[in-house]
Parts: sequence; C-alpha cells; structure tokens
Amino acid sequence: MKGKGAVVFSLIGILLGSVVVATAIGSVFIPFPTVVAILLNSVTGLSIDAWIPAQATIVLHLRLPRVLLALVVGGTLALGGAVLQGLFRNPMADPGIIGVSSGGALGAVAAVTFGLALKHPWVLPLFAFLGASGATLVIYRLSTHHGRTPVATLLLAGLAVGAFLTALSSFLLSLAQNIFVLREMLFWLLGGLDGRGWKHLLLVSGPALLGSLGLLVFARDLNVLAASGEEGAKSVGVEMDQLKRWLLGLTALITGAVVSVSGIIGFVGLIVPHAVRLLAGPDHRLLLPVSFLGGAIFLIWVDLLTRTLAPTEELRLGVVTAAVGAPFFIFLLQRHRRQGEMI
Repeated sequence: MKGKGAVVFSLIGILLGSVVVATAIGSVFIPFPTVVAILLNSVTGLSIDAWIPAQATIVLHLRLPRVLLALVVGGTLALGGAVLQGLFRNPMADPGIIGVSSGGALGAVAAVTFGLALKHPWVLPLFAFLGASGATLVIYRLSTHHGRTPVATLLLAGLAVGAFLTALSSFLLSLAQNIFVLREMLFWLLGGLDGRGWKHLLLVSGPALLGSLGLLVFARDLNVLAASGEEGAKSVGVEMDQLKRWLLGLTALITGAVVSVSGIIGFVGLIVPHAVRLLAGPDHRLLLPVSFLGGAIFLIWVDLLTRTLAPTEELRLGVVTAAVGAPFFIFLLQRHRRQGEMI
C-alpha cells in the first residue's frame, strides 16, 4: 500500500509542478520562482520575491484560471471515463466516444441559440447536464440487453447517438444569424479553454468536484462488479439498478458541467484511465482518484501545447485530443481483436 500511496503523492507533485510551468509559459515568459512567489503571496500574503504588477496580472488573471480550469476539466473527464469503463466492464467506454459529451454540447448550443444562456449563469450548465443525461439514458437503453452491455453494441449506440446529436448541433449552428452566437456555438463543437476566466472556473467547479467526490464513494461497488459481474454483485448485496442510476447520473452531471465551459473535448476519458491503470492497478479505490490526477495533468499539458505551438493562432483543444486519442482508440480495437474479443 505504501507503493500505491507513493503513486498518489508523486502525481500530486507532478500536478502542482504542471500548474506552475503552464502558468509561467506563454507569449510572455515569467520565471518559475516569480510564479511561485506570486501564487504564495495570493494565498498566504507572504512576499518571498519581487515582481512587477504586470507579471501578477498575467499570472492571476490570464493564465492561472485557465490552467485550473484545464485541471478540473481534464480530471473530471478522466474520472468519468474510468467510472464508465468499470460500470460497463468495457475498456472502450468514454464520455466522448459513447455520445455523452455530444449530448452536453447540444444542450449548451441550444441554450446559446435560443438566448437562454443570457438569462442566468446556471442556465448553460443546466442545459448541458440535461443534454448529457438524456444522451446517457438513451445510449444505455439501446446498448443494454438482459442486464449486459456488449462492447460492440455500446460503441455502435454511442457513435450513432453521438452523430445524431452532433447533427442537431450543426443544424442549430446553421440557424445562427448573429456572428457572436455563431462563434460561441463553434466553440462548443470544437472545444477549448481560450477566453475562459475565474467566473467560468467558479461556475463549473462546484458541480464537477462534488459529483467527482460522489463517484469516489462507489469505488468498492465497482470493485465488486469488476470481480463478480452483475449477478455476483447482486448476491453480495449491491443494488445494481440503484448503482447504475447513481453512476450514470453523476457522470452525466460532471460531464455536462465541464462541457458547458469547455465544449467537446474527446478521448481524455479513454486515454488516461488506460495509462494510469498501469500505475494504480484495477482497484477502483485507487484507480479513480489517480485517473482524476492523471487527467488533470494530461489536459494542462495539452492546453499548454495548443496555446504555444502555433504562435499566430491558437489550436483547438478538442482537435488536439482527438488527434491523439483516435489512434489510441484504433490501437485498443486492434488489441481486443487479436485477443479474440467480440467488438
């Protein structure tokens, strides 16, 4: 267990270091000690170094909220992927691949299109949650037969529902007359964190982090499900119907929340749980928090790449994660085919 604890503390250290590096690097480089000094001063009031006001403005008002938002979004999506993989006992499950993110994006696009997002700050995340919840319910109903959710059925249902929801989002996009509304809707479809600040972080952090903590409560039940299957889990007292409702509802909540501020960012929930499983093993009591930490680190660095790789124009975050995740998805399909599993 000491080795497992070392993994967690190591990832926390890497995460904190990633926050500092990503906050320091940009069009104007700020030395790492200066960044640390500014952050410590903002938290504790201590001044251990000198800096100019412009540096504090860049760190605290431009870069830090975006980096922290990448932390929350990446960690949440990775945790959601780990939970869905455990629930469906399906290594291909991911909020993006099975259409949940598309449902959340459709809800957000609808709120923007009909002007509802301007009425109250909570309207946008609410619509995103409703879209993600609806997509989750439809996909689950389509892919589950006699209590089982085969890999092939889940993937096909997710792809079909996701494509349909994306088509609806595109239809709403075609109706947009206002250029500002059009740009906002394109943002949801392509995904990104540019232009996001403290208000977006505060808006999404509550439901995303509370929902994530709620999912951690069910780690033991996921272990029982992984070891014994649904019938075995029922025999030891796990209420499977209730478990599915809680896990799907909380996953839809956290996915809808982050999609409402980031748009569709796919494959994070597929790549990260597979990668961290090599460190954490199959025990969900460790796998779930490690997936959150790994997803946070992953998206912080990918977001840093998107805003520094092209000096003249920022790359879209969702495009970059798809470019990385799609080959990984194909690799998983081929591996399962070689192992003789039905896909």
